[in-house]
Amino acid sequence: MNGPLILTFDVGTQNTRAMLVNKSGDILDMEKITYEIPYYSKQIGWAEQSADFYWELMCKCSLALKERNEQAFEEIIGVTLTTIRDSVVCVDKKGRPLRDAILWLDKRETVFEDDFSFSQKALFKAAGMLQTAELIRKTSVCNWIIVNEPEIWKKTHTFTMISGYLSGKLTGVLMDCSANMIGHIPFDSKRRKWMRSSDIRRKVFDIPNSKLCEFVEPGEILGNITKEACRETGIPEELPLYASGSDKGCETLGLSVTDLSKAALSFGTTATVQLTSKDYMEAIPFIPAYPAVMRDHYNPEVEIYRGYWLLNWFMNEFAGEKVQQAEKLGVSPEELMNKQLKNIPPGCDGLIFQPYFTPGVSMPEARGAMIGFSDNHTKAHIYRAIIEGINFALMEGLRGMEKQAKIRVRELYAAGGGSKSDEILQITADMFGIPVKRIQTYEVAGLGSAMVGFVGAGQFEDYESAIASMVHVKDTFEPDMSVNEFYNNIYNNVYEKVFTRLMPLYKRHKDITEENKKVIQGKE
Repeated sequence: MNGPLILTFDVGTQNTRAMLVNKSGDILDMEKITYEIPYYSKQIGWAEQSADFYWELMCKCSLALKERNEQAFEEIIGVTLTTIRDSVVCVDKKGRPLRDAILWLDKRETVFEDDFSFSQKALFKAAGMLQTAELIRKTSVCNWIIVNEPEIWKKTHTFTMISGYLSGKLTGVLMDCSANMIGHIPFDSKRRKWMRSSDIRRKVFDIPNSKLCEFVEPGEILGNITKEACRETGIPEELPLYASGSDKGCETLGLSVTDLSKAALSFGTTATVQLTSKDYMEAIPFIPAYPAVMRDHYNPEVEIYRGYWLLNWFMNEFAGEKVQQAEKLGVSPEELMNKQLKNIPPGCDGLIFQPYFTPGVSMPEARGAMIGFSDNHTKAHIYRAIIEGINFALMEGLRGMEKQAKIRVRELYAAGGGSKSDEILQITADMFGIPVKRIQTYEVAGLGSAMVGFVGAGQFEDYESAIASMVHVKDTFEPDMSVNEFYNNIYNNVYEKVFTRLMPLYKRHKDITEENKKVIQGKE
């Protein structure tokens, strides 16, 4: 007997997983499929994928898992699903996709024939959020579809997150979870409800309530596995599907970050630092704190959009020989580079990196930068500088949230691909100046999602009980405070000043480039 068990699906940017999790936090078995092509781009900056691409992989993972675990499947008491955020699907009345999903990586922008009205502009300006509102309106996928694919929008019965669509495939009812309502949609995170029609922010997202799905709270039942889903996935019919939340939200819970004494670091494609707070607070003005997996809690977050993707980018563009060497050894290129980190001193002999390769709402003009080159710098220096630069940006985000909440985080818990490296976690501890902890599994989002399922099923009285049973600290990396003092000196006297000094140049360069594009287009 292994049970009771939760069957958890984790649908990510790079792969889909299905795993069997018990009440001790053990992953008894897992099936993982890595995507050959994570998405396709019809134009530069676009990112789309068939919604059924994810469903088909969920089915394959589940069937493979069942083939190896026939008896264990009889001990499953519920199913949970956690997915990537801000990835949307337009479906018709029968729940069928009208077009491929547009993913969170997508950076298309909408060109509007009309602007905000004078009165709307005045309201946004009075609130100090006009620039933010204009940028969010321009980058919201729903607005792009309304303007560029009006026939698709007209046929759209429900505009839903990929999580809602996949939940509907399992239960036959298109419904989602409040902790998945993260993206360019008219969701009031503070109230955990759709925005009121009178809410000024509603002007940014032109989606009528009739096109928005219903949702439940984490731990509640979204529905039961249908006969058709049973046939396609092998999951026993009528098992309940428990709502859980987004991958980052489940990851934060899976790391046991449930109060303001801890922070969750996610070293994935996007790097984030996230808190869990009972009080609503915005890490960046006018950018909402996300609804946490824990009811009546919030996850204020600062993200570095291109986080540990930057290491992959560096390896592919500048370290081809390491990539080839890694293939021969059967390891990742990053593993080879991580071993060289100890040979490079803190501060990388004067090299400093800013990781803003993709500008965000708070800094729309930002760009990436690396300064301080000399002729003694090597690829290993650049590699470590990227890691330090990501950490400096996350430190800046955490310090801002600490100041706003008037708290001091005492421990960091790390997850994501970068957390597999002892060297990276030691650098992180030294830079932040507080202990960094790693738990018993790298499948943290799946673990957190399963915890929600067990609490929802009544197997644990509350999340603290679930954490005590299911989350186990495996490694702790203590900071070297003398090194931390050195890093703080760099942060306070160099890093913090780089962005403000370069910002005027970023703006000027952008203006020159755009003007040149117009000249070239005029010649054509």
